[in-house]
Amino acid sequence: MYQKWQYWNTASRKWLWILVALGLLASIPVIADRVKTESSSKKVEIVFDYRDLTEAASYQAHPQDYLNEQLDRLKQAGVNSMAMYESTLDDFRKTGRVVTYTTQNVADLEKRLSPANENFTYVVFTDKENAEALKPLIVRTFTSLGINVRPWSYQGQEGLVVETSPEDAYLKPMQPDPIAMKQLRDKGFFIVPRMSDSLPYNQELTEEMLASFQKNGVKRILFEGDSVKGFTDNEKKHSLAAFAKLLNKYDIGLATIENLKKPQAGFNSLAYDIHYNVVRLYSLSDKDSTLDVETLADRFALATKDRNIRMLYLNTSATRSVAEAKVKDSVENLIHTLDEPGNAIQRMEKKGFELGQAEPFHVVDSSIQRYLKMVVVLGALTFISIMVSYFVPALTLLAFALGLVGSAGLYVLNSSLMEQTLALFAAISGPTIAMIIAVRTVRMKREQELSPGKRLAQTLVLYVQTAILSLAAVPFVIALLNSIAYSLVLNQFRGVSLLHIVPIFLAAVYIFFYRGVSIREEVSKLLRTPITVLWIIVLAVIGVAGMYYLSRTGNAGNVSSVELAFRNFLENAFGVRPRNKEFLLAHPLFIAGTFLALKYRNAIYLLIIAAIGQASMVDTFAHIHSPAALSLSRGLLGLGLGLLLGIIAIVVWQVLEGCWKKWSPQLKR
Repeated sequence: MYQKWQYWNTASRKWLWILVALGLLASIPVIADRVKTESSSKKVEIVFDYRDLTEAASYQAHPQDYLNEQLDRLKQAGVNSMAMYESTLDDFRKTGRVVTYTTQNVADLEKRLSPANENFTYVVFTDKENAEALKPLIVRTFTSLGINVRPWSYQGQEGLVVETSPEDAYLKPMQPDPIAMKQLRDKGFFIVPRMSDSLPYNQELTEEMLASFQKNGVKRILFEGDSVKGFTDNEKKHSLAAFAKLLNKYDIGLATIENLKKPQAGFNSLAYDIHYNVVRLYSLSDKDSTLDVETLADRFALATKDRNIRMLYLNTSATRSVAEAKVKDSVENLIHTLDEPGNAIQRMEKKGFELGQAEPFHVVDSSIQRYLKMVVVLGALTFISIMVSYFVPALTLLAFALGLVGSAGLYVLNSSLMEQTLALFAAISGPTIAMIIAVRTVRMKREQELSPGKRLAQTLVLYVQTAILSLAAVPFVIALLNSIAYSLVLNQFRGVSLLHIVPIFLAAVYIFFYRGVSIREEVSKLLRTPITVLWIIVLAVIGVAGMYYLSRTGNAGNVSSVELAFRNFLENAFGVRPRNKEFLLAHPLFIAGTFLALKYRNAIYLLIIAAIGQASMVDTFAHIHSPAALSLSRGLLGLGLGLLLGIIAIVVWQVLEGCWKKWSPQLKR
């Protein structure tokens, strides 16, 4: 019975490979849809923080002149939008739109006693234009909060009495300054409002605000703080759905900020309700805005090209320079970054982008995509089962059956979790299967006596074959995670860190324990091996190298200035930057290691490190926010450069080996 079961498990592998091939074929139209989606948005919007600019201007001798001058220069350099925060009475006071008084101030001005039980805010508009624009805004905001507002005047100037303390009144946000908004529009800037969730949600006031935004050409808003507007009151008022209806009505989308420590609460729900009318935004901090122009220009160019960023948000701040004895800001540095000598705009335009209001991706979703994904799911399951078969052949069919049942259950509970789980295990399976087949091939070919030329030919064939098998996992990852939510990083592909470790670990397990004899015997032999000081040193080195390798994975790895310069060189030379660990380490080591292993048995251990490159190629495509075409270019370039370095390593080895054979007898004598 057991022998029959073994036979069926072994025989099934051929049929499983056919199902894998069908899954790969089914993924092609889905991949084509993603590529079309990623090429549907090419406009880049450069946004400057208007509040930062006015703050910097306030330190100048002539603030208004400085503000106007810098606005004109920023516009000429390529900045096409200004971010405007919700205004407060304090903002209007700082910009000279109003003058505010306390109850005590007014009593002193009118030469009377101050009421004992009154602490109100008295507001005087500085001119008629300010009164006409701001009075209705102030009245509506405070009355909606249950705070009484009544008319007041001082020396013939129109004003208001807001029956709350100045400290409280200054905190109440209202829509952005309409006067400043008009001035910016007249200068040719688009407006990107920043909205907060600090006040109770009011549908009437929100609609009035969005209607005003639409009249001013607003196409996208950005949230300030830890949550989106309406999130706090959503449980009681269902305010997120109500807000989404208004956004759809006025055709206004959102911007999601890249690399926030914590996603803004309610953003995903709001994005779903507005049909993902969302673009990704890169925010340059005021601290980083002082970096050299080349570094900043590279950041902007890479953000748009490599990470599907369509909005660049620039901050600045005024700082006191003791060395130069003056107050400085980074506006000048940012202008030189966008224009000459940084030429960030020019670099982006060379990659096919143009300046304009950022547009969301037009999602291409073919009608048959749902049915194709079912075939892709089946193909991914079989790919995983094949990986299992190389370690425990008796579990091949069982793994496939359990995968079907488990996937069906996960789909019912959480379809997104099912897709991510299958994508992750398929991504692990590709490099693992590729490395196992490479190891088996090397062991089989080593039994033959091969000349250096034939060993090189076998090595190159195996290099290409292994890369193709590893990359066979990529279509499954792309097709299973083909959703705009992943591209916008609103939904994260979790567990990817396992992709950096598991294929390498499994390759090591196979090399150490699967040598054509009993696995139990190999384990027993390893356990009986005496532990020497050399072993401890080797394990320590491996541990340190492993920690360094893990520290460099993901987005949190630190990069030295030398490596950063090298990356920039690669980017400028090839237009796309391959991963250093692939073409400098893993791929050359695969070629050199395979070449040596075809002759020397112990050289097979080099393929454990070479597995890093196979896993890394697949991991590149796991960054769903990067264009698929760019990820492919990066992987192929890494393979090409790795091939050249690997051949050079073989030539160097052959020369050294020849020298050793020639001179070692004389050294021994």
